[in-house]
This record gives sequence, C-alpha cells and structure tokens, in this order.
Amino acid sequence: MAGLLALGSVRPAFAQRGAEPEQPPGVRLGLQYRPGQKVAVTVLPVGGAHGDSIGTMLGRDLDFSDRFTVITARFGGPASAPPGYPVLAKVGVDAAVHAVPLASGGVRVALHDVTRKVVVTTRDFPLPTPVYGTTWRQAVHGIADVVEEWITGQRGIAQTRIAFTRDGRVWTVDSDGANITPVTPAGMSPQWLPAGRGIVYSVLDGGRNPILVKDLATGGQRTVVAGSGVEHMTPAVSPDGRLLVYARGTDAGTDLVALPLGGGEGRRITVGRGRASTQPTFSPDGSRLAYMSDRSGHPEVYIADVDGANAELLTAAAFGDRDYRASPDWSPDGRLVAFQSRNGGTFQIMTINLRDQTVRQVTDVGRNDDPSWAPDSRHLVFTSSRSGARQLWITDIETGRTRQLPCGSECRLAAWSPRLAP
Repeated sequence: MAGLLALGSVRPAFAQRGAEPEQPPGVRLGLQYRPGQKVAVTVLPVGGAHGDSIGTMLGRDLDFSDRFTVITARFGGPASAPPGYPVLAKVGVDAAVHAVPLASGGVRVALHDVTRKVVVTTRDFPLPTPVYGTTWRQAVHGIADVVEEWITGQRGIAQTRIAFTRDGRVWTVDSDGANITPVTPAGMSPQWLPAGRGIVYSVLDGGRNPILVKDLATGGQRTVVAGSGVEHMTPAVSPDGRLLVYARGTDAGTDLVALPLGGGEGRRITVGRGRASTQPTFSPDGSRLAYMSDRSGHPEVYIADVDGANAELLTAAAFGDRDYRASPDWSPDGRLVAFQSRNGGTFQIMTINLRDQTVRQVTDVGRNDDPSWAPDSRHLVFTSSRSGARQLWITDIETGRTRQLPCGSECRLAAWSPRLAP
C-alpha cells in the first residue's frame, strides 16, 4: 500500500519512497509497526483564538497513545503557512500535523509526510459549541484518533471516557484526565453499555440492592433487578447489549445470573453451593465469560460458556503459589485476560494469554487492583496505592509507561469505555 510506514534501523521513515498514487482524503494508512519503535510526530502551531488549546490537546493525545514520539518544538512562521520540510527533517520529524481554523468554527487538518515532502491526506473537522465544553473536547480528541488511524491504521483511544467509583457514587472522566463528571447519586462497579450510550452499575443500600442502567444521553435511568435480602453486584453487559450477567448473593452463596435486558426471567448460570462466583466479563464475541470463583477454596479466574457450561480453571496452572486471583477483564481483541493476583503479600496486575497460557506481570509498585482494558487492547486502567492513596493509573503494556489519571479523592473500580461517537 502506498504510504506504508517502513521502520528503519536509525529512525522510522514515514513512508516508502517511489511512485505515489493519489490518495483520497481520509484514507487509512498502513503501519509496519514494531513494538518499541515510534513515529516522530509534531503538531504545528494552530492559529485562531483557541488554536493553542487545540494544538496542546492533539499533541497530548498522540503522546498518550504511546505509538509516537511527539516533538513539541516550535518551528516558526505563521500558523497558516505550510511546514518547512528541511527544518522538520533536521530535528527528526517523520510526520507533521497541520491544523488550520475554518470560518465555520472547525479545523482543516493536513498530515504531512516529511520524508517525501508531501501532504498525505487532508480532512475538515467540525467543532461544536460551546468551545471547551464536553462535546467540543470530545471532538478534538476525535481528531487525534483519526490522525493516529491515518498513520498507523488503528484508530486512537483519546475519544473515550473512564467510569469509576468515588465517594459512593459513579463518575466519568476523559481519557486525558479532564472533565470529571458525577453520573449517579450512589453506586459502584460501573460498566459501559455498547457504544458508550449508558452505564450499568450496582447500589448496595442495605435494602433492595438494585442494579440500574443510566442513559448518558437523556439522563434517565431504570432498575433492571432488585430484591430485599439479596445482594446484586458486579454487573456486565454483553457486547450486543442484550444480556446482563451479574452476581447474586444470598445466605446460600453467590452465583452468576444471566438476565435478558429486553425482558425475561433471570437464569442462574453457576452453582457454587455456598461458594462465591462474581466479577463476570464477556469475551468480545459474547459467547464466553471469565469470572472469579472460590469454588476451589481460594479465588481464581475461570472461563465458561455464556450459559455456564464448560467451565474451566484459567489461572491456577500459571502459578506456584495458589493464593488469590480476581477481577478479570477480557481484552477487546480477545487475546488476553487481565486480572489482579496476590504476589508477595500485595496485589499486582497480570495478564494471561488465552492461546498459550503465558502469564505476564504488568505492575510492581504498590497495591494494584481491578484492571480494565482500553478499546485498543494495549492500555489498562487500574487502581493503585503507589501514591499513598487509591488512585487511577493507566499503563501501556507494550512499553510499560504508566501515568496517573486525575480523579480527585480515592478512586477505584474503573471501567474504560468503548470508542465514543463525536
């Protein structure tokens, strides 16, 4: 494919040299990507009243993707002028992002291949009002995600949000740590509905202990299950949005129950006989579940068909000390399950490859709990005590780079949204 990124031995070249067929705006470019090597990108100065904010957000989003080395030096000249390729090449830039404000309030974004001294593609992006509002910020994040797709062939994750529990209620925050928003008056264990259109969560109120669905567009919510004397916990929704699986706790034990969200009776899919099965997570195709169960005498991660059949122990064979594994989350690409494991007296985040059962330790500082995958199956958000209090942190499993996600006071039980619409 023309524009294929070939990674060289010195630094990556942004594109192959040679004849260049015309590429229409918005074409997806390929990337010959090798872990540990990054494309050097710069975001050129953006003009207009809000240009500095747009440029800063684009640069930060590309940096947080962990696929690029973002060069932030200023290269002079008016913001509307095309880039000076020799100057950019001299400082090692492979690709330049040039955003020019439009009279409509949007921006025209061009991607420059510095090696070949050409514009690879151009696209106009609308930006809603009010400026700096939630939808405006999400639209700018969406630009960064498209730019990442142009270069790598994979859409970015800047235009996502993370739900979490703080002070006994559910909140959401942008993937870059901005725009912290309360979502519910009470609640915990949030999980996203498909396409991010809503959140399902549980409330342990000592009474009916309901599980509710919150519509983020309308603000409306409805109770999907409740009952006195019963705990309803750790809800998960199937990828097609049709099935809710949750943990139902009674004096006789805790089992997983599957409930059609469109209406119908719930059906118990595990039989613990006094033991606990909880924390379900769906496979990407919705056919299987991973969950925690202590049926063997201590918590481990199991995998079963969505109806509970063909249950098998996932984690025990990977460890010498069979102690405590919990909080599984199935990666969107289906390859890995992340979970927390008690190692050396504290909890760390681990991943297990479902093909060959290879286990990898992701964290090693502080106590770390409740991992949740980003849509790119590369980044994880989790709760960590490494700063002295429970806070949210994000790690890139390829490079090991970790950053704190600002969330206020103690935060936990994070869930990463799917990619969101502008």
